[in-house]
Amino acid sequence: MKKLILLIMPLLLFEAAFAQHRMMVMGGHTQGKHLPLHTRIGNRDIYHLYINDTTVSYTGKQTSAMAINGSIPAPTLEFTEGDTAEIYVHNEMMMETSIHWHGLILPNRYDGVSYLTTTPILAGQTHLFKFPLVQHGTYWYHSHTMTQEQSGLYGAFIIHERKPQILKEYTLLLSDWTDENPEQVQRRLHNATDWYAIRKGSTQDYLAALKTGHLKTKLTNEWKRMNAMDVSDVYYDRFFSNGQVEAQAPQFKAGEKVRLRIVNGSSSTYFWLKWAGGKIQVVANDGEDVQPVDVDRMIVGVAETYDVVVTIPADGSYEFLATPEDRTKYTSLWLGNGMKHPAKKMGRLKYFEGMNMMNNMMDMHGNMKAMTGMVMTNQGMDMNAVMYPETSGEASGQMEGMDMGTGASDIVTLNYNMLKAAHVTTLPKGPTKTLNFELTGNMNRYVWSINNKTVSESDKILIKQGENVRIILYNNTMMRHPMHLHGHYFRVLNGQGDYAPLKNTLDIMPMERDTIEFRATESGDWFFHCHILYHMMSGMGRIFSYENSPPNPEVPDPVAGFKKVAADDRQFYASAKLGLETNGSDGNAALANTRWKFSTMWHLGINDTKGYESETMFGRYFGRMQWLYAYAGFDYHHKRTDEVEKNMFGQISNKNNRHTAVVGIAYTLPMLFVADLRIDGNGKFRFQLGREDIPLTSRLRMTLMANTDKEYTGGLRYIVTKTFSVSSHYDSDMGLGAGLTLTY
Repeated sequence: MKKLILLIMPLLLFEAAFAQHRMMVMGGHTQGKHLPLHTRIGNRDIYHLYINDTTVSYTGKQTSAMAINGSIPAPTLEFTEGDTAEIYVHNEMMMETSIHWHGLILPNRYDGVSYLTTTPILAGQTHLFKFPLVQHGTYWYHSHTMTQEQSGLYGAFIIHERKPQILKEYTLLLSDWTDENPEQVQRRLHNATDWYAIRKGSTQDYLAALKTGHLKTKLTNEWKRMNAMDVSDVYYDRFFSNGQVEAQAPQFKAGEKVRLRIVNGSSSTYFWLKWAGGKIQVVANDGEDVQPVDVDRMIVGVAETYDVVVTIPADGSYEFLATPEDRTKYTSLWLGNGMKHPAKKMGRLKYFEGMNMMNNMMDMHGNMKAMTGMVMTNQGMDMNAVMYPETSGEASGQMEGMDMGTGASDIVTLNYNMLKAAHVTTLPKGPTKTLNFELTGNMNRYVWSINNKTVSESDKILIKQGENVRIILYNNTMMRHPMHLHGHYFRVLNGQGDYAPLKNTLDIMPMERDTIEFRATESGDWFFHCHILYHMMSGMGRIFSYENSPPNPEVPDPVAGFKKVAADDRQFYASAKLGLETNGSDGNAALANTRWKFSTMWHLGINDTKGYESETMFGRYFGRMQWLYAYAGFDYHHKRTDEVEKNMFGQISNKNNRHTAVVGIAYTLPMLFVADLRIDGNGKFRFQLGREDIPLTSRLRMTLMANTDKEYTGGLRYIVTKTFSVSSHYDSDMGLGAGLTLTY
């Protein structure tokens, strides 16, 4: 008995001390110094995660960031299937935060979406997440608050099988990094700046079109009211493998097989994966085992995870290469020690070939056209392959040699049709609820939605325990979308019958129609959304809500909570442009969100004879592509002149002292010109036609405008930085001027 007491006494003392600490932190504030990252007691793995503001210098520039336990990425958390996770998240920042456990099957209250499933972790507070681990595999965790994930709050979450591990393992977390404040990234995307395209070299301007023989392609593209082709939204300063541009794993020897646990923890980047040592064997996806399949390369969508096995072929160090889809840079993991064996880098995309492809795919209304004889599903046909120099051939717009993942070329690329579950995944019999989700949106105003409605514009989708939910997804946009379902696995109906693979994140490409299904086995509210951070924040998502669910103690007021979640896609973003030239100043400023815009513009001459004018408007955009804008506002115009000016309708313009209310509509025409018709409080009509930022070259832009008041302007602007341009323009009222333009 004495020996037994001596054996258990240290454990009892530790438990008592830990209980005392728990009482301290559960009161809401962390006190004292940090506890160890990891402790194991019985079958409980206890982690302490401390979230802090920090600064980093990845590019030689000091930049604000967020870190967990002082690390970006956050520490890898490791568990064993069947045990219990007990995780204390301590928020030491001055703002609220959250942690979502991506891909885990767990009680609704611990899912980690603030105000929807879990109480937000306020500044100075600690939150306990405690749940059983009912699965194994490769997962990850990240903040689900605003754009904090982009700032550094993400890490890998590994659950090992209880049986002995046969292969050596290595966890590879891929991510993207921008020195720019992510909130500013989001603002710039919503304001349709193409600064990121300039940085990436993907503007597809008129000069480039002429040089490459694609002038007709460019004109057709703009005739269909489309912007330039691109495969990603943001220019990133760095891409990382476990927080480094080039990570090293020298411990592996020739002949060894290594299981790589790959997590795409980026905010908006797809990665191509290639291995210098030969074939890549895929053995698991999104944490679920699949029957092994060998490929030459694969693309991993945002938030997806893959387990792959690679063999170190001989002595030396072999590159596992991850290339962002836009191919602007790359990041690598080097496996083994000795002479380096690099993987072949991927060539730059042929954007005009992609533009030509999109011209053929899109109709005049902004919808994808049905392609006769083509069934687009489950990544089986990558239409973007026309842009890949390694598979598309040299002929413009041709598809010869295109790799469909089905042996159409010598390069075997993974697609979902190749994935076959390691066990039967058929759903139990029961009533089936079928939903049709059309992924909608446009790049012109950076709007992303489902069935042309954002989260805030939609009701929760009610489901019942015991029913099967089938979702038919159609991607009617020009972008890929990684659609993620919280708290559930879904089957991807890919022709594998009873062995359809299980996933929690589905990459759906333009024009694809994919079908997924899941068994409703939980309770509470669960988010379904695009995992590109800026698409989610724009509103591309839905909320599944189980009927007759018990109250969630973490969300005492679900109605108010939903309003908080919905506020993300209702956010207004500011923009402004100020011209300072020798003939005066003209400019505009606006606050806009998904549907509404408040704007003001002004022209100010350098003396009274050239006058000044301002127009302030408030209006709403209509339609999926938002080509129609209706507005009302006030117009004030002063120009000192004795001339009586008439417009082209024979009405007096009254430019001397015009102050009147106006209402009107603006509509985007082919070639991206905007037609604007309005009537003022005096009954005077004005029709105006104009277009801004015509891309003559990558950085040189032209603006044209004329209206029935016999006003006209033409200007050029050379973009130097994201905020500064050299500019010149001629205005019928203000004359010729040159100077600079500041853009916010």
